[in-house]
Amino acid sequence: MDQNRPNTTKPSLSEPEFKSETIRRVRVKPLPIHQSIQSDIKNKILSNEWHPGDRVPTEQALMEIYNCSRMTVNKALSTLVAAGMIVRKRRKGSFVAMPRVEEPLLAIQDIRAEVLATDGMYSFTLLYRGIRTITDAVEATHIGIPVNARMLCIDVMHYADNLPFALEARQINLAVVPEAAEEEFTDIPPGSWLLSNIPWSEGEHSLRAISADDVLARQLSVSPGTACISIARRTWLSGELITFVRLIYPGERHRFLVRFGPGPNPA
Repeated sequence: MDQNRPNTTKPSLSEPEFKSETIRRVRVKPLPIHQSIQSDIKNKILSNEWHPGDRVPTEQALMEIYNCSRMTVNKALSTLVAAGMIVRKRRKGSFVAMPRVEEPLLAIQDIRAEVLATDGMYSFTLLYRGIRTITDAVEATHIGIPVNARMLCIDVMHYADNLPFALEARQINLAVVPEAAEEEFTDIPPGSWLLSNIPWSEGEHSLRAISADDVLARQLSVSPGTACISIARRTWLSGELITFVRLIYPGERHRFLVRFGPGPNPA
């Protein structure tokens, strides 16, 4: 064999070649105290040691248990609140959150009813309300309306126990629901109002995952980059669009359910 020829034989996949200089001893640093508290509480919840509705020890009690400051305890609890694992109730304390909401995708859910069904306190804030005429043909086609249709545009933030639950951006076709132009939606959210007052004959859901940018993260009280669920919904009455709405949910606080049986799949 030529002593100067390089060895081109590939190492066996079952016998990888390790180089001694790539091996390093890794020392694992201890977690910061607030992360240790957060992890401990999370494990208690996931192991069912603490059940939904159980009261979390007070901040004072946690300070004594973990021998740390109130700021450290508050930081740990705030992270668990943002993750939807615990909820804070004014003058009552912190509690283990109820099971995450399961929203059937083959039905139109009333967000207010969803929150109340978990024994949560529901509230909403009207962020924007205005009427505009859709003059762009591409946008009209996307929404499913004729050009020059007048749409009532509404943005709403829904809350469960003062924590953002869902961000709603809705357009209502005033040609089909003219009475919506007079409704201020100060006492009832638009989705609940439509379900109570307007019949519908057909609906459509389109679901996708998105990452929260800085603006959305601030609105939903989550960290930038958090996975969120975006649902676009259209409903019709006898072939005419009633409403087009986009709902954005923090992904960690929700899961969506489709129940089905044997036989042909729905269209």
